[in-house]
Amino acid sequence: MRLTHLSLHNVRNFVRLDLDLPPGVTILVGDNAQGKTNLLESIYYLATSRSPHAGSDRELVNWLSAEQEPLPYARFVGRAARGDSQVTIEITLTQQANNDQRYRKQIRLNGVPRRAMDLLGQLMVVLFLPDDIALVSGSPGGRRRYLDVMLCQIDPGYCRSLARYSQVVSQRNALLRDLRERGGDPAQLMFWDQRLVGDGAIPVARRQKALCVLDELARAIHGELTDGTEHLHLRYQPSVEIEGQDTVAAIGAAFQAQLQSLRRREVPAGVTLVGPHRDEVRFLIDDVDAGVYGSRGQQRTAALALRLAEVGLMRRETGEHPVLLLDDVLSELDAMRRRFLVEWLGNGPEQAILTTTDMHTLPEAFLHRCPVWRVQLGRLTEVKHPPPDPPG
Repeated sequence: MRLTHLSLHNVRNFVRLDLDLPPGVTILVGDNAQGKTNLLESIYYLATSRSPHAGSDRELVNWLSAEQEPLPYARFVGRAARGDSQVTIEITLTQQANNDQRYRKQIRLNGVPRRAMDLLGQLMVVLFLPDDIALVSGSPGGRRRYLDVMLCQIDPGYCRSLARYSQVVSQRNALLRDLRERGGDPAQLMFWDQRLVGDGAIPVARRQKALCVLDELARAIHGELTDGTEHLHLRYQPSVEIEGQDTVAAIGAAFQAQLQSLRRREVPAGVTLVGPHRDEVRFLIDDVDAGVYGSRGQQRTAALALRLAEVGLMRRETGEHPVLLLDDVLSELDAMRRRFLVEWLGNGPEQAILTTTDMHTLPEAFLHRCPVWRVQLGRLTEVKHPPPDPPG
């Protein structure tokens, strides 16, 4: 799978961009705040309909250029090739009349209006950001979101179950608060318990399976990144006490039993105390929790190993390589880890886009094999390389 063309109009600091993208590695070089990260963000947005940075869609709009239009808008268009088939993905943000704070999002696949859920999987991406260190050191919610974005791209059933589960949790929590404040028969929870278990057991089973594969792949990659001096282990900690069970039916039975045992605590608390919305993932380096005790370098290396393992997981699950987006990954890697990454990219995904502020951090031979674009104030200029020196 790869992105063959990207078109942006009134997006961030891009007034207009039309870019053909080849297979292999493409390098974007430029100073900070010139548009490199915005370009990767736009590709991620086309794949997921969400931004890894913006709190609202409105933040994605280039206001200086959009306000010149009769009706301010921003448009993202990408053409993706998957095997012998191609799909054109288009997302348009249009300002709603008489309200400059709200934008209407419209998604089209090959010109046909679609839901955001229909978009997932059309273009699979893996995005590594400088702040991915928070996957190791940050909150459990960030790690759950990471799993959800990854699994929604490769498994539509997971995404549907997760959406239903989130709605049930909200409705069940509302009932728990009502029981706490006004009283009533707790037996009213039985209906919501059944729905909670029915939709919640699927994400738990799917996450557990994915973490087993990620652990295997990340351990091997981490071993190479650290030259075998450290050992990484990813541990899934579901709030449902599944005791080694891996089938949806068995997990559902354990979930149901735990809900019953927690009933007396949940009503006073007014919230659902168990389920995939409370799951956790731990990063252990040599059996020590890296999120608590790891150095910044250890946490960054673990996060990189996880992202590269994610590429392998998607390949196993779908038979297709995702597009790998690496934002300034080289800046905090030492020479050994940079060398490993360059070698891995030469044998890894079908397509990768890498940003850097200094292309001299990359080997000269690698640069000569890759198209390089300089990004400056939202404009791209191709960098022409002199021919490499002859060997000897």
